Amino acid sequence: MYQLEHKFYLYALGLIPLFILIYLLVNIWRKRALKNYGDMSVIQQLFADVSKAKRFWKFVLFTTAFTFLIIGIVNPQVGTKLEEVKRKGADLMICLDISNSMKAEDLQPNRLEKAKQAISKLLDKLEGDRIGIVVFAGQAYVQLPITTDYSAAKLFLESINTDLIPTQGTDIGGAIDLAVESFGKDVGKNKAIVIITDGEDHEEGAVKASAAAAEKGIVIHTIGMGSVEGAPIPVYKGTVREGFRKDKEGNTIVTKLNEQALQEISAAANGIFVRASNSDAGLNNVLEAVNKLEKKQFDSKMYSDYEDRFQWFISAALLLLIIETFLSERKSKLYQRLNLFGNDK
Repeated sequence: MYQLEHKFYLYALGLIPLFILIYLLVNIWRKRALKNYGDMSVIQQLFADVSKAKRFWKFVLFTTAFTFLIIGIVNPQVGTKLEEVKRKGADLMICLDISNSMKAEDLQPNRLEKAKQAISKLLDKLEGDRIGIVVFAGQAYVQLPITTDYSAAKLFLESINTDLIPTQGTDIGGAIDLAVESFGKDVGKNKAIVIITDGEDHEEGAVKASAAAAEKGIVIHTIGMGSVEGAPIPVYKGTVREGFRKDKEGNTIVTKLNEQALQEISAAANGIFVRASNSDAGLNNVLEAVNKLEKKQFDSKMYSDYEDRFQWFISAALLLLIIETFLSERKSKLYQRLNLFGNDK
């Protein structure tokens, strides 16, 4: 298992395209400046010992060194020891709606991304609790089996999008049944399900599934994503919005938050309903409710003794910078003696 200690510095890699652009612009400027001095054939003879290839490789060495330097600052860490520990906590299954309606942008940047951001923050606050993720649309699938490995949970979370399930719709009841099944056969009042959706259920049986879960001691909380007024579902091609999703009659589809349905689902399983907003996705309230659950002791395996690997990348960056510094832009004397057809390679 690995992790990145300072992920924020990865944004510095965005400077590499800028370096390439500057390099190309400087080359263009240099050529134009030389042309202003006179005939290029004469000027090239004056600079016959200058190697364009070495100038290029100096730039490659510098850019590669910069990349290694940033990776070193980020500090990749590798877990070298898998050990079993005893922990106390609750079991939490998150059911995340990934139907097309979650693309609506009445929450920023959209309902699904807002939900993913909130779940990521929730993972940072969990202490000893196990967590799993079920994604659903027209069907439901286990995206992450229940675990205490929050780093793995974040990796799985990042990969979630509306293309994971080809069958569109919103089967909340199916998601609840699958989440209950994912808890296993253990009984006790230490289990909760959090359903994050806009509540536009296209199937029946969500309240019935919730009541069945309550009979097993499972609490269900619901978080409503979106607004009661509703919003259209954008259609993107790449990063460009081409319009909005339409029905068979050509009318723009407006997806609305169904608060009543979500309130009924949570009430049937002794849970709470929270409506998300741009400032608060509601998971803080859910976390408070989860912390009130009965805590159960369980064994879990997790990586410990993470070892830093920054030194390898920093060393490589320094070595490349030293090579770049001592690499002259002039052609080697051996090359000039051989005079390989006068080509600058």
